[in-house]
Amino acid sequence: MTGTIAATTKTIQGEVIPALGFGTFEITGPAGEAAIRTAIDLGYRQIDTAIRYGNEAEVGRAIRASGVPRAELFVTTKIWFNDLAPETVHRRVDESLDRLGLDQVDLLLVHWPTKDVPLAETLAAFAEEKRKGRTRLIGVSNFPVALLDEALEIHKAELFCNQVEYHPFLSQEKLLARMRRAGMLLNAYQPIARGKVFDNDLLNALGRKYGKSAGQVTLRWLVQQDGVGAIPRSSKPENMRANLELFDFELSPEDMAAIHGLARGQRYSSFEWAPAWDD
Repeated sequence: MTGTIAATTKTIQGEVIPALGFGTFEITGPAGEAAIRTAIDLGYRQIDTAIRYGNEAEVGRAIRASGVPRAELFVTTKIWFNDLAPETVHRRVDESLDRLGLDQVDLLLVHWPTKDVPLAETLAAFAEEKRKGRTRLIGVSNFPVALLDEALEIHKAELFCNQVEYHPFLSQEKLLARMRRAGMLLNAYQPIARGKVFDNDLLNALGRKYGKSAGQVTLRWLVQQDGVGAIPRSSKPENMRANLELFDFELSPEDMAAIHGLARGQRYSSFEWAPAWDD
């Protein structure tokens, strides 16, 4: 990944990580392994997986086959909400590391919050995994401001990241402001809104202005924000390559503001187990 205008990395809490990662949701089996390997070959160095995705083994095999030194890769996995009791957390980390073929992940996330296990207990178990060196960093996913406040202020958790849905049609202004105060990374999943950005007149017009696609404009808008990264998912090499082509242009402040103005509270990942979202 080369850039002529903007840095291709984000520095968060002294950690330098790629601004753009590769999401692996629904990328499974031999074809999935080949896609992950292709992503690494194209230059992706942040790889996002989860126990729930059922592809940690594929990720591990793709990493080994790539020949890229482990130190150059930032690997994230996540523990599902019904596995957050401390003893289960430790068992799941054992299993994840075994499937990945790694001694350590770079980031371990709570995939979704739950009311069934006290948050303090889960965060203590995650902190223990960090102390043991089985993950370098810990964080959460799908945490609104109220839960993030509880984790940071009451339980004093040292969180690196909150991975949440974020795209032009969903403002995360309140959450992002809170995370910036904490010095955390907001890593955006579903960053192109399940492809809906390609149907938007403004984003297409901006694409024509900058010689890019609506998807590239959207990803540029995300990574151009302080403390924000993105993890788009694609199994097609041409889309993987296009998603990396964000670092040779920069959106004007006016165009950044115009994209922010598209927010209409549209979520594509809200389930019965979801927490109470921010307004």
